[in-house]
Parts: sequence; C-alpha cells; structure tokens
Amino acid sequence: MAKINSIGLIGFGNFGRFVHTLFQRFAPDVKFKVHSPSRQKLGASGGELFFSMEEIAECDAVFLCVPISCYKQYLELLRPLLLPSTVVIDVATIKVHTGQLIRKTLGNQPYISTHPMFGPESYAKQGYEVSGLRIVVTESNLPKTEYDELLQFIGNLGFSVVEKTADIHDKEVAETLFLTHYVGQVISRGGFERTEIDTVSFGYLMDAVDSVRHDTQLFEDVRRFNPYCADVIKRFDDSEHEVKNLLLKGTKD
Repeated sequence: MAKINSIGLIGFGNFGRFVHTLFQRFAPDVKFKVHSPSRQKLGASGGELFFSMEEIAECDAVFLCVPISCYKQYLELLRPLLLPSTVVIDVATIKVHTGQLIRKTLGNQPYISTHPMFGPESYAKQGYEVSGLRIVVTESNLPKTEYDELLQFIGNLGFSVVEKTADIHDKEVAETLFLTHYVGQVISRGGFERTEIDTVSFGYLMDAVDSVRHDTQLFEDVRRFNPYCADVIKRFDDSEHEVKNLLLKGTKD
C-alpha cells in the first residue's frame, strides 16, 4: 500500500473530531488538514488545522465526515479538485445510498466505503482502547493488493474488520443502530431520566439513550436514506400495540 503522508477531513462535528483524535494517536506523523463550513480557512502557516477545499482535495486520502444529506453536495464540490490518486473514504452510517453517490459522481476515483461501528462514547467506555471495535467495509475499487494491505493495517491496530455487502449492512443497521436511536428518542422525548434506585438494566438502557439523544440529524438521515428503517418502525409500533393490548386484556380479567 502506498504510504499516506496527508489526510484530508471534510466536516469537523462530533465524529470528525473523533477521527482526528484517532489519527493523532495512531498516525501522529501524518499531515492532517480539515475543511469545515463553520470555520474560515486559516492556512498552513503556524501549523493551523483548517484549510480550503482545494487543499483538502490534494491530500493522499480524504475522509467524508459530513451528514448523509450533504454527501451529494460535497462529492460534487470535490470532483473537479481531487488528484487522480487521492483515495476517498466514506464513513457514513448507511452504505447503499452513499456508495451509489460516490460511483455516480466520482467515476473511477479510488474509494473505500466503511462504517466504524463505534464513536467517541464507546471509545471512552472501553478505556480508550480500540481492541475489538468493529469497522464494516462494504465496497471499494482499490486494487486488491492495496485493499488487503489496508484491511490488514486496520486489523493490526486492534480494530475488528467485518466485510459485508452494502445492502446487508443497511438492513442490519436498521434493525440495530436505528432501532436503538428510535427507542432512545422516544424515551428521551418522554422525559424519562435516571434515579437513585436504578436497576443495572435500566442503567444500560439510559446509556443507550444518552448516546443518541443529541444526534437528531443522524437519526433523521438514516431514516430518510435507509429504506429498511420503515419496516423497523412498523414492526416496533405493531409489537408495542400488541404489548399494550396484552396489558389492557389483563385488566379486564
């Protein structure tokens, strides 16, 4: 695998900052450049972190850490700026939609579609160790040798690499991550909070709620761009009504 000397990062929200933290730990010698719409270009002098889109596109690899609903916009901005050798790295929560956008917009540009199944909260809860944290890889047009070397490198750091098709990934994410978001949003909006007599299981439930309660845009984007979410919502609502009817039936006996 060709040595990566520079990393470009588009988007500096919660997950973008987390990616930066991981690279500071595992690849401190790599030049890191960030483009964020909320920041002005600060330039390279003095070791500044924020750069223009043009400077980001000249890096060896570019991470897209923007909301799913903004993917098309940023891919179109990148297209005329990217060097032919720059690898675009997709880390979105859904994979069919973003993979289609990359192939349609960027043509033969090198890319790899991934979904890190963790974030800063789970990283902290694991004592800032990455062993066993999973990264799903769904597709890539990198040469097989480079692709295999990249996955081996990720595995050597301690991450667990899982290869799946984009469609299977999206189906499983709808039934796990999205379901957690759905339940978490319901509990959060219902005003349910921790108490001094919480059971262990309730503590686990509220940990899940806390991890998603402020991530409304991701929740809405996953629902919008992952077609499997509609079925998950229906199944959950149907089962909720079934449980409610079971309880109501018990009050009539």
